[in-house]
Amino acid sequence: MATSKSKNTSQSSHTSQATTDHEEIRRWAEERDAKPSCVRGTGGKDYVGMLRLDFPGYTGEDKLEHITWNEWFEKFDERKLALVFQEETASGEKSNFNKLVSRENVETSKSDGGSRHKPAAKRSARG
Repeated sequence: MATSKSKNTSQSSHTSQATTDHEEIRRWAEERDAKPSCVRGTGGKDYVGMLRLDFPGYTGEDKLEHITWNEWFEKFDERKLALVFQEETASGEKSNFNKLVSRENVETSKSDGGSRHKPAAKRSARG
């Protein structure tokens, strides 16, 4: 799995990093009180819908349903996703920026063991 550890990368903490490492994702989310979630109405009775991380106090809380980390990571791996995230903003504040992307869009850097998010030809306005 491609991973990027902040302490092992040449990137500064306010640039985006990408990882598929479950422990790193959970650490990052829990430091921000985020909960593993899915979007209500996008799944079925036995099917977890679109994955999200739910941050307390942000819009969309009523549209998200909390699930277990095991359920979240099972679907994360099944769907071959990676998490693009940011540790800090450019001003040094803790950042909640994150985006789930296809692992095909994550390029692993051999030099530092980290991962980089490939620039996409088209970027979504949603983050």
